[in-house]
Amino acid sequence: MRDCTKFYIGGEWVDPVEANRQEVENPATEETLGHISFGTKADVDRAVKAAREAFQIWQFSSREERLTLLRAIQAEIEKRREDLAQAVSDEMGAPMSLANGPHVGLLAGHCATAIEILEDFEFERLDGQTLHVWEPIGVVGMITPWNWPLNQIACKVFPAIATGCTMVLKPSEIAPFNACIFAEIMDAAGTPPGVFNLVNGDGPGVGEAISGHADIDMVSFTGSTRAGIAIAQNAAPTVKRVAQELGGKSPNIVLDDGVFAKSVARGTTGMMGNSGQTCTAPSRMLVPHSRMEEAKAAAKEAAEGVIPGDPKGNSAIGPVVSKTQWDKIQSLIEKGVEEGATLVAGGPGKPEGLETGHYVKPTVFADVTNDMTIAREEIFGPVLTIIGYDDYDDAIRIANDTEYGLASAITGEDVELARSLARRIRAGRVAINGGYDMHAAFGGYKKSGNGREWGRFGFEDFLEVKAVMGHG
Repeated sequence: MRDCTKFYIGGEWVDPVEANRQEVENPATEETLGHISFGTKADVDRAVKAAREAFQIWQFSSREERLTLLRAIQAEIEKRREDLAQAVSDEMGAPMSLANGPHVGLLAGHCATAIEILEDFEFERLDGQTLHVWEPIGVVGMITPWNWPLNQIACKVFPAIATGCTMVLKPSEIAPFNACIFAEIMDAAGTPPGVFNLVNGDGPGVGEAISGHADIDMVSFTGSTRAGIAIAQNAAPTVKRVAQELGGKSPNIVLDDGVFAKSVARGTTGMMGNSGQTCTAPSRMLVPHSRMEEAKAAAKEAAEGVIPGDPKGNSAIGPVVSKTQWDKIQSLIEKGVEEGATLVAGGPGKPEGLETGHYVKPTVFADVTNDMTIAREEIFGPVLTIIGYDDYDDAIRIANDTEYGLASAITGEDVELARSLARRIRAGRVAINGGYDMHAAFGGYKKSGNGREWGRFGFEDFLEVKAVMGHG
């Protein structure tokens, strides 16, 4: 039984101001995995005070001091890889291969990337007679989700440390134990007291206290668009910076070429990864109308090869994270059937033999029109919608016909065509044939958020620019 009922504040593990012990569920077994405490505004006040005091010193830390800390954190991550992977698997149902691989790998990767960037990052530049100085914004409140928990912690915490900020982290209450281990890593690495603080809790108790806090200079949030809007509204009276990575309904334009069936199959299995619980998942597959039947066959075969099962085994995907999430996904699957989409694979209910746990059948709908609910709403489960297009102009129109703009994909053998289409998509990322880069900017257009994370772009959000005129 896991236990993380204390908060990490000012370099120490402390009891909450008010006892509020809460259960955390294992989504594969539906049994209690462990307990955390839900904090209150009083706990946030303590953490912010510690971060504010630490900022008075840490903001003036040297490049080498920050690099030394990041390298120490990097070493501690390697020592705790197995513990981190086990926590992620237990609390969100990720298969161990996924937890050991991408989940922990992204944590380590962001740390290595931050070190690489910090080594030669330009914090000062003389422009004529004016010295431009990039200074840390201050105390940052960080609110992170459950679906890629270590990744979202990493791409906020490491750039904040590298730029001289201090922070208060509220991880998801659904998957909190990986964050507790991360706090242990920060402590073991010798993070100065108050630079990093952890307060567990829910949105109303801790999230609102962070986003509205007068002594927090910036909020970095990853989660749903609905919650992002609420956070921005709560932050507005204090005029703090709000950086948000929100929802997505990403298109995948499959080119009409000789590798069409392979592209469909790859796109199908790719979006099912992490049980479809990825904000960038290419959940709207766009194919030529003339090849819809071919797409159905390829997608059906691919989806039926994605076998859900016990995260401790060799399953391709585990359960979704909670009963609430399962219910939402089931409702949208039923809506797809009701609105007349063709059910190609999967469908309502749990997979056979998996009655315990929040398992979802890998599901594919075809003959979908872009006005259907399953094409408009973020399902956040292993559910693919296949939409037909007339020509590439029509494909771009459909791709951009969404309130989101987080990510997109283009798959096929004509790379020059893919490059030209990529420039016409209104989204923060376009992946051509699965292209991937730890230095690539991450963030969205429209209701998918504002600001950018990852790589050098992630540093910039945590910095203010000062112009010292007459310096030269």
